[in-house]
Amino acid sequence: MLIIGEKISVIAKKVREAMNARDPKPIQELAEAQWKAGAHFIDVNIGPAEDNGEDMMKWMVESIQQVVKAPLCLDTTNKSALEAGLKAHNNEWGRALINSTSNDPERFPILDLAAKHNAQIIALTVGKGGLPADAEERCGIAAEIMGRASEYGVPMEDIYLDPLILQVCTTQDQLSHALKAVRMFQELNDPPMKTVVGLSNVSNGVPKAMRSLIDKTYLSLLMYEGLTAAIAN
Repeated sequence: MLIIGEKISVIAKKVREAMNARDPKPIQELAEAQWKAGAHFIDVNIGPAEDNGEDMMKWMVESIQQVVKAPLCLDTTNKSALEAGLKAHNNEWGRALINSTSNDPERFPILDLAAKHNAQIIALTVGKGGLPADAEERCGIAAEIMGRASEYGVPMEDIYLDPLILQVCTTQDQLSHALKAVRMFQELNDPPMKTVVGLSNVSNGVPKAMRSLIDKTYLSLLMYEGLTAAIAN
């Protein structure tokens, strides 16, 4: 079971302030804490990064890998920034993971970056048509992404299929569909496809005291279905 540490995100005030000030210390401390806690990858989420995205991602990657001997999960919608991060990434600690492509045509070119830079990639099973209704629709989207990835030269073993975890407080029925999708995704290929979820999504919006319990309980159910990796605290 692979854990991708989620704490370095532009959404967090501490991280955002460090990014704006180009102060590596708070970011490095978060990276080290996650690594020492057992994270196999460190997620680096810089958001859309429309201004100076390339420099920001390069700086983030280099700052983190100065102190952590682990591969990074590069998370941004800015393709140029993503490529800058892939170029800066030290593959001595493992290959980078891209977060993410999807069935949205705007995200197709990300597959080209994965092939070009020998990176692994997360594939969200969602497209422009809105959220998938059930596990079967998620599998249909996954199959389309897999076929497209093959055309771009991305090996099936480098893809992590993501069923898109939604909030338990608003979409309880979708959680059972996501569990089923994790099981069904593995049947789409031989050897089985890898799977990943953004775990903390499940407890967004619930009282803070309950979040850890909900996350751990749902993770146990996902692991029973054969989950490969989780982006988690």
